[in-house]
Amino acid sequence: MRRRRVLVVDHSVILRRAIAAGLACAPGILVAGAASNGRIALMKIPLLLPDVVVLGLEMPETGGLETLSAIRAAYPTLPVIVLSPPDARAGVIEALARGAVASLDKPTLPSGRVDRLCDELGARILQHCPEEPCFTPRKAQPHDDVPLPAETDRTDARVDVLAIAVSTGGPSALMDLIPRFPKDFPVPIVIVQHMPATFTTLLAERLALKSRIRVAEGRAGQTLAAGCALIAPGDFHMAVARDGHSIRLRLHQEPPENSCRPAADVLFRSVASVYGSHVLAVVMTGMGRDGFVGCERIREAGGQIIVQDEQSSVVWGMPSFVVSAGLADQILSLTALGPEIIRKVGNHRRRAAAPAFIPALGPTHAVEKRPR
Repeated sequence: MRRRRVLVVDHSVILRRAIAAGLACAPGILVAGAASNGRIALMKIPLLLPDVVVLGLEMPETGGLETLSAIRAAYPTLPVIVLSPPDARAGVIEALARGAVASLDKPTLPSGRVDRLCDELGARILQHCPEEPCFTPRKAQPHDDVPLPAETDRTDARVDVLAIAVSTGGPSALMDLIPRFPKDFPVPIVIVQHMPATFTTLLAERLALKSRIRVAEGRAGQTLAAGCALIAPGDFHMAVARDGHSIRLRLHQEPPENSCRPAADVLFRSVASVYGSHVLAVVMTGMGRDGFVGCERIREAGGQIIVQDEQSSVVWGMPSFVVSAGLADQILSLTALGPEIIRKVGNHRRRAAAPAFIPALGPTHAVEKRPR
């Protein structure tokens, strides 16, 4: 097994040494180096070639959020796990929005349980770092907002549900996309965003405050409704199922898929089964390949698939798998996604609502009915 190389970045020398000692016995992990602040970390990354960065949010000089943004810009596929005080929820949400793959609570030293932190770190490092190296500098290759060739023309089909898959960089992307939808958005929206439990609740609350549609964390048995976006709760898979004339949410904790729970593949398979060709799936910024198998099912059912382009994605992992397999109907920038989604969900409905043309027959006259 290849050992994953880890760079530990935090201002506390005690914590850095404790993490290094705790991970030393973890199978498949090697602490390649440490840095006391973000500036030093950014200089060490091209020298050490780490597979993952463990980054403290609170640091002097170049802080954690600033460092995270710099890492994500230069090395889009390099996983970053942030360490934060237990009460720094706003900072964690911002870190996840900027592209952190996970967040763990930083223990209070010297009495804190560093051993427990190291156990969690070891599991997250193996989860988010695959066998192949994660160190890949960004390539400046922008994509145009163009449709891709498809075997059949599905781009004019009726859309009855919008299903979104998003991961690294997702909170920020959703904050850009969801508030663009009008209050009378005509179909339900279901979203899988890879985030830990409790943070999906905070994300839903933030989106609800900024959006004209309703946004909430999904609940088991909840009925899907037009103009309402439901986000899969952290640590639960979310699927849809038909119940008579209604479509309801189903939540469960079956094993993770693609090392994720919630997993987009679970949601996508279910919408393909329930809605058939009337699915519009959107795969946005994210690391890994979650959503790819689900997109295959949606394509087989005749649904439509749009992906976010590389230039506007924090990490072009999930979308790239869909594009490489020829499953995407369109590759669009983040700013182009909203208008195109609105056009697609309203296209068929506008035509159906348009009055039929009736040729003029000339003036009409009232006829008085007389009793016989």
